[in-house]
Amino acid sequence: MRRVVSVFLPTWSTDRVRRKTGRPPDDQAPPLVTALPDHGRRIIAAADMAARRQGITPGMTVTRARSLAPELVVIDAEPEDDLAGLKRLALWAARRYSPLVAVDPPDGLWIDITGCAHRFDGEVPLLKDILRRIAASGMAVQVAVADTAGCAHAVARHVPSGRPNVIEPGKTRTALAILPVHALRIEPGIADDLRRMGFERVEQLIVAPRAPLAKRFGKQLYKRLDQALGQIPEPIEPIVPPSVPRVRRGLLEPIMTADAFIQVIGDLVDDLIARLTNEGAGARRLDLFFERVDGHFQSIRVGTAAPTRDPGHLRKLLSAKVETVDPGLGVEAMTLIAPLIEPLGPRQGEGLIAAGRRGPDLAALVDALANRFGQRRLYRATPKASIMPEREIELVAPLARADAAGWDDDLPRPARMLLSPEPIEVTAMLPDHPPAMFVWRGKRHRVAQADGPERLHGEWWREAGHEAAMPFAVRDYFQVETTTGSRYWIFRQGDGESPATGPMRWFVHGAFA
Repeated sequence: MRRVVSVFLPTWSTDRVRRKTGRPPDDQAPPLVTALPDHGRRIIAAADMAARRQGITPGMTVTRARSLAPELVVIDAEPEDDLAGLKRLALWAARRYSPLVAVDPPDGLWIDITGCAHRFDGEVPLLKDILRRIAASGMAVQVAVADTAGCAHAVARHVPSGRPNVIEPGKTRTALAILPVHALRIEPGIADDLRRMGFERVEQLIVAPRAPLAKRFGKQLYKRLDQALGQIPEPIEPIVPPSVPRVRRGLLEPIMTADAFIQVIGDLVDDLIARLTNEGAGARRLDLFFERVDGHFQSIRVGTAAPTRDPGHLRKLLSAKVETVDPGLGVEAMTLIAPLIEPLGPRQGEGLIAAGRRGPDLAALVDALANRFGQRRLYRATPKASIMPEREIELVAPLARADAAGWDDDLPRPARMLLSPEPIEVTAMLPDHPPAMFVWRGKRHRVAQADGPERLHGEWWREAGHEAAMPFAVRDYFQVETTTGSRYWIFRQGDGESPATGPMRWFVHGAFA
């Protein structure tokens, strides 16, 4: 089911001016408005929250606004700059949240998150991420998600909340029913006439006979209502920078099958690779858009661990996801975009049949696994400079460049480390003798031989209290072998003599192969 987010920026124009000029936020500055000339007078185009609290609204003359707030700051409106800023914000959202992002002028965005919410562990975390990031940049923002763009737009603007507004799937009509009629994005004059006729809420329009109202107000009224209810489509045409490599294929007849999609994908990949080759670049991310006959867009996104122009590899990645596409009544055009590219020089044998590839292609394996299970679930471990064993490992991208750091072969570490050291009961002579016996997970282990201790002092600069915490970071590690042949890495908190260095408790931290 389709899910659309509406991002509403109620004071976009004035917030953008504050960021541009470095003015302080609303609660620390006089009210701010932008104005446009209108037949010899100046009309308020946008007002910040401080101005609105004093009764100043868009459409009011500057003269009247100054009578309400003598300290009012008036700046010339810049509609073109406002729109350009929205487009930049939309491109940022397209990189982070979904390839289907469109500008909703003059103060919003639409983000089609169908099939994307799982990347953020659900819709609510995704919306919270949008709120947090935009608010951190000094912008007022409200967000809502619903089955239709019209419903999300209405809820975001007419249900004020500092939290995400989530309209559950199938609840579109219930959510719209209680909203005012002007939430349907109809002309202000029509909304005023409807209120004078007694239509205050959308639910009254839903149950009223259509013919008389359509005859009086035109088809636009019920077009907006049906779009909000999901009865007629409202496509979101994604924004794409002109400089991004892009290829498109219009189809003579709508297609609906996976085999047909895969055939067109092959043609699109060939077209795109020709363009990337001319630019000396390789693709790191691909977005494939399916334009349905009903005006809706479907999309799939794949990424690569390294820049590539391998046609077989890119076809395979894209074809693996065509089953997630809902073709509806058919797809009439397909567009392939490479929003993320990196320089890639010419390769020997490029353009020839790939059957003669030499050696295993690790990047292809990484791409196949990452696009199937998720980028965040694929990583490799590398050494990291640290004193404490649990901090000597860092998780990085699978093909990230290795650092020069390495593990010290003179200080062997177990092949298997526990995420958190587990407490054990130990029989041992203090201060420096290894354990003679220990109990772990309810099982008794007798020690045949041991090596140690290896004393580690913790990184006091990372501990709470700094120098005061240093005595409690002492650990004495032992490598022990049990009578059954198992080898473990255990440690004692403290030096075995002074209680000030630790509580003298024992833990198992890992096991050797």
